[in-house]
Amino acid sequence: MAKPTKHAPLICTICMILAIIGIIIGLVTLKPLIPIFFLLPTVIYEVYRTEGKSTRASSIILLVVLVAEIILIIFKVNFNLAEYLGTTEKTIGGYLVPLGDIKIVGPTIMAILSVILFIKTYGAYTKWLAVIIFVTSFAIIYTIDPVVFQELFKYAVQQGVDSI
Repeated sequence: MAKPTKHAPLICTICMILAIIGIIIGLVTLKPLIPIFFLLPTVIYEVYRTEGKSTRASSIILLVVLVAEIILIIFKVNFNLAEYLGTTEKTIGGYLVPLGDIKIVGPTIMAILSVILFIKTYGAYTKWLAVIIFVTSFAIIYTIDPVVFQELFKYAVQQGVDSI
């Protein structure tokens, strides 16, 4: 059954404003926990709004990844997935993801899941939330490591050019 939409525009607007505030403060201070915490209401509302089997699973995984990211950052966990897996990239959800520090992989997975949600969901509000998550994921990556952000951005552009 479809979720009520009476308050959805207001809630999505509040989520968007919170994400923008989190992004701005996070980019100024280069503290990734700020945009992450400001994104939490958006992800929670996305979990609430999604209804399909795959979109529900994607949004729940998104929440789990976000919480894991909080834990990794708070406890200053440094773990290079590329070294551990012996490869520099893996296919996740049909998208090739460059591997490296696990704290960078989390927001990258979040960006991919938000694209999946945007494509697979029918609701305008869940699409709106997916865009907020997508944009904030890139801000989180930048606050963790601006150099890796530049590399990922170049990689994403190249993937886009190659798919044309």
